[in-house]
Order: sequence, then C-alpha cells, then structure tokens
Amino acid sequence: MADMDIINIVLLVTFFVIFSVFFFFDLFKRNEKYAYLAYIILLVPINYLWYLSSINGSIFESVTSLIVFLIWFILLDLCLLRDLIFVYRKNKEFDDILLFLLLGLFVQLIISAIIPHLIIALQDDTTLFLFFFLPNIHLDPNLGLRLAFQIMATLMVALAIIPMILDIKDEEVSLPIIVLISVIFYLPFLYLGYVWFPEAMWVIAFLMCVVLFILLLIITKSS
Repeated sequence: MADMDIINIVLLVTFFVIFSVFFFFDLFKRNEKYAYLAYIILLVPINYLWYLSSINGSIFESVTSLIVFLIWFILLDLCLLRDLIFVYRKNKEFDDILLFLLLGLFVQLIISAIIPHLIIALQDDTTLFLFFFLPNIHLDPNLGLRLAFQIMATLMVALAIIPMILDIKDEEVSLPIIVLISVIFYLPFLYLGYVWFPEAMWVIAFLMCVVLFILLLIITKSS
C-alpha cells in the first residue's frame, strides 16, 4: 500500500469519526442541538471519498459515484431515523430536522455541480441532470447496488414526509396550504421518479403529488 493511500485512509477515517461525534452527540448530554450538524458534517467524508475515487492507482479507484452516493443516503437515513426516534417522538418538533436535511441536500447539489468540472474523472460514471452530475443509476451493471440505492432514496423521502403527515393529521388546514404542501414535494417526488423510472419521472412526480393532495384532504379538517 502506497504512503499516499495510508494518508488518505487516515484522513477519511478521521472525517467519519468527526461525523460520528455529531451523530452520537446527544450521548454527551450537553443539552445542545449540535446533533443536527451531522447532516452537514457528513458531506466532508462523503465528498472526500468521492474525490479519492478519481485518483488512478489508489485503493479507492474501484469506488463508483453510485457507491459514494449510496453511502451518503444510508447515513442520511440513519440520521433521520435517529431524530425520528429520539427527537420527534419526544417533542414532535420536526422543523429543525427537515431544515438541516434540506440544507445538506442543497449543499451537496451545489458541490455536484462544481466538483466534477474541476475533477473531470468524476464525470466518467455520472450523468448530467440539469446542472448536476448525479450517479449513473440505470447504467451501473450491479443490479443489487442499483436496487439498494433506489430503496435508500425512497426511504429518505418517506422518512421526511411521514412526520409532516402525522403533524397535520386531524388539524385544521386550508385548501391553499394543502396545495402548497403538495407542490413543495414535487421536487423530491421528481427525484424518486428519476431513480425508478426516468422516462416517466415528470408524470410519476405529478401522480405522487396528486396522491399526497388527496391524502391530506382526507386526514385534515377544513379551517
């Protein structure tokens, strides 16, 4: 193993350890809300691993963009599960959780639009969607890897939307607000459509918004 590989491994492990500190931050019993920073700190080891995958001859050369993003989604889902179990279940506060999740996703989108232009090798196994270089889900030969990514992406959207549905169940919500909520979720639904059936992703996203709209009509009361 080359000296550079050893250095990269140590740095990568260090970044993941820093992430784990914030992931398990509540165990330190400091009564501070820094645990939410895990959504942001996670971007450091993930993008460092993505960078390492572009280095020819390194032990990370076989790591694809799909693997990198799959690891990211798995850890995001774990963060959401952590907060749903230990935060939302206790105080029903979900706004901060959703805010940091969306912030992490937004920052990563910006990174995925910039870094592949600086490191051309990262474009090899990605596809350009609008301005963003995303993993080539449907061209990866590993069916199990593709399915795992699709499941993790779907789980993340479900974990984000279910607490919102539970919060407004049996509450008085006006029709314009229901329409607004349904429209807001068009983007995550659009990504799910891209992940599963890219040829029909616009229609699938619209259908899911309609289903969400009907569900909200059923579980809420008129104001």
